[in-house]
Amino acid sequence: MADIAATPSRTIGGLATARRGGPNGRGWHWTDIFTYVYLAFGVALMFLPVVWLVLSSFKTQAGLQEFPPTLLPLGQVQVEVQGFDEPLPLFEVTFEDGTVRQMAQIRRIGIMSQMVDPENPEERIQVSIDDREPIREFRVAWENYTKPLETFNFLTYLNNSVIVTAAATLITLLINSMAAYGLAIYEFRGRNAVMLFVIGTLMIPITIILVPTYLVVTQLGMVNTLWAVIIPGCATPTGVFLLRQYMLTIPRDLIEAARMDKASEWQIYWRIVLPLSLPAIAVLAIFSVMWRWNDFLWPLIVLNRSEVYTLQIGLNAFQGELNVQWHFVLAMTVVALIPVTVVFAFLQRFITTGIASSGMK
Repeated sequence: MADIAATPSRTIGGLATARRGGPNGRGWHWTDIFTYVYLAFGVALMFLPVVWLVLSSFKTQAGLQEFPPTLLPLGQVQVEVQGFDEPLPLFEVTFEDGTVRQMAQIRRIGIMSQMVDPENPEERIQVSIDDREPIREFRVAWENYTKPLETFNFLTYLNNSVIVTAAATLITLLINSMAAYGLAIYEFRGRNAVMLFVIGTLMIPITIILVPTYLVVTQLGMVNTLWAVIIPGCATPTGVFLLRQYMLTIPRDLIEAARMDKASEWQIYWRIVLPLSLPAIAVLAIFSVMWRWNDFLWPLIVLNRSEVYTLQIGLNAFQGELNVQWHFVLAMTVVALIPVTVVFAFLQRFITTGIASSGMK
């Protein structure tokens, strides 16, 4: 086994340099080059937006508004100038005679900037904005992550999202697996019709059921509580279909043998069917976490008090009437992506097996 594991095709380096004809093949075929270019393009297409998001989350508000935009978080250098209470931004100014000087900007009016020499504060000149270039330095704006924790109830929003996602996912797995068990294991007249009805509900737009669902939640007194977000969407046709298709692959002889051993239906469901359906359950768990964590419309309707806001609703706190604090929004978006990424990292190995066995496309 050690020799097999050590072969080049089974190592990371061997996989990264694999080519047509195996490791002993002669040269590179054009299909090898095309494959690696295609894979590199796919990786860049998937991960470059994420890299851009993370790097932009460390930029200042002014850095995000610069054009052309920069990839790295660069901040403009500021200098202390005698006679001014706050530091002034530093620029490189090119004059008509070709000389270049570093000057600080006092204010900008239209296309003209009033500049001052930091070493000679008495000298003030008017410069066109086309003749100056900002002096930047690499600067990480850690305050984008720390200030929301101090100013806003971000931890409360995060805690509410964790509670909603965890509780809703557990209830979703339980309800959908029980429904799938009944539709997969039991044989009764109309079983396929019931399954078609469940799948048919996927064609109903969510906007149609918002009003009746809200009326039910209101009658139950769950408005402005986390249960109003958790309960309504627990039963999902996608989850029932996925689990039912997977449970159909479980050998019927195993179920019949358990019944002959006097096992109850609950024992068969809990001790036999559920453990054998873990790959499909893991896939549904990933879907449920993403659905609940990113849900915005329904929590916005049923939650009106800030202390019960979820994370997606709480991010609206950074949006003012005339200004959006994008540096805070981007930073908190990165934080919001971490739990979903962690869940996906732990359960991703089940995705291929679960979807392939359930028949989903």
